[in-house]
Amino acid sequence: MLTFIKNSKGLLGMNARNLSYIRPNNLQGAVHLANNKLRSKEALFKADVPVPRVYSVVRNRRELEVFKWDNLPKSFVLKPNCGGGGKGIKVIFGQKKDQSWISTEGKEVTIKDLKDHIMDIFEGFYSFSGISDIAFFEERIQLLKTLKPYSYKGIPDIRVIVYNNVPVMAMLRLPTRESEGKANLHMGGIGLGIDIATGVTTNAVMHDQLIEKHPDTKLKLSGIKVPYWREILEIAIKCQEVSELGYIGVDIAIDSECGPVVLEINAHAGLSIQIANLSPLKYRLQKVSGLKIKNELHGIRVAQDLFGGEVEEEIEDISGKQVLGIIEAIKIEHKTEEIKENKENGNGKLNIEKPEEKKEIKPEEMELKAKIDTGADISSIDKSLAKDLGYSEIIDEFDELIKNIDIDNASTKEIIDERIKDELARWGDNFDTVIIKSSHGTSYRLVIKMNIILSDVRIISRMSITDRSNLEFPVIIGRKSLGRFLVDPSKRSKASFGT
Repeated sequence: MLTFIKNSKGLLGMNARNLSYIRPNNLQGAVHLANNKLRSKEALFKADVPVPRVYSVVRNRRELEVFKWDNLPKSFVLKPNCGGGGKGIKVIFGQKKDQSWISTEGKEVTIKDLKDHIMDIFEGFYSFSGISDIAFFEERIQLLKTLKPYSYKGIPDIRVIVYNNVPVMAMLRLPTRESEGKANLHMGGIGLGIDIATGVTTNAVMHDQLIEKHPDTKLKLSGIKVPYWREILEIAIKCQEVSELGYIGVDIAIDSECGPVVLEINAHAGLSIQIANLSPLKYRLQKVSGLKIKNELHGIRVAQDLFGGEVEEEIEDISGKQVLGIIEAIKIEHKTEEIKENKENGNGKLNIEKPEEKKEIKPEEMELKAKIDTGADISSIDKSLAKDLGYSEIIDEFDELIKNIDIDNASTKEIIDERIKDELARWGDNFDTVIIKSSHGTSYRLVIKMNIILSDVRIISRMSITDRSNLEFPVIIGRKSLGRFLVDPSKRSKASFGT
């Protein structure tokens, strides 16, 4: 599904990133600091950057044999010091009465299990280069309530890429059942692109595939407002200053009591972030390269000015589709004389394929605001509005035809269409019917093909006729009319007319 992203010109590949940005900007000493979690935590702590508390460190077998397990809290995180990609991290959710623990996966964890895991860490199973490592126990972040509905057991985190003291790209990572409660994309977590200016999620990917809903919670993923957004950006820039990494990925979680805390810093942050944002990272790095950034606030302003709202433009460039918001200005053409003549002649067909054969009639247009609703199968329009557009006669005729037809949950389009087949044939291809089933019951509606101008694009939309007089918007545009567009719930309407 994202092949066009991976082949897109300007997409930053691993080798290009290493040669152009990491090697020249990340000196060896700074890289070693980032790769050592305990050293980097200490440096950040001394600079007043919030980090989770470290309970204990286990450096060798002798320390493991004499380790006092009773001193551990009921919940904690066990990590390898030099691990990467989320590997080797064991999250303990709580403790049982028999002194064993429960992991986020719901599995029982004994002291022997923890000892065996620490021995694997000693052997370098999770370290970057397979060399021997040390283990440490860390404070477990308490999940923020506003993000709890989007997370499967684990803790979400935010990755921010900072270059030249400017946050150039960010994503929210969510844990899933498949990722075993870890916010790691390689393990099956979800990555959500974030608009740098607003802190609002735009689109979501899982296994490099675009998705709309969380596979476990079934909630929509776009339009989530990330709390503490400005503070998160400030912390990310501060981490670059402290670490002296010119190119850095900062992983930040939000604790329910302490707010944003830095989980770790990365000198070789993965490139999945550009897929989550549907945006080439290389372009953004080039935009800020060589700029003179005075301080953290200046870096944030530059990021917001350069990249705020640019997600929409980049999605359009890459996908070839325009991005719509939830509310959009539209124009609907009035019924033309050509349709009237065809109806009278028993044809009723509007020649769309050969516009040169149409009469030179410029249709009048009605301007209004419409709701973009991807949850609706087809579009719909208020009956009174459709009559104002010139369809009064056929709507009244349809209402008269079906007023004595009983319609219930067992009704089907085919059965009812059979009862008015002569009229349907006479009306022609521009008119049809549809069965709509909802919590309010089952309805049988007239459907009219109408010419719509949406975001300067002319489309033919099948509009079901219904009473929307008590609703805010007289028209909704359903997903069958949105094939040439992408929808971003966080985008504001640019409509300048209507109410």
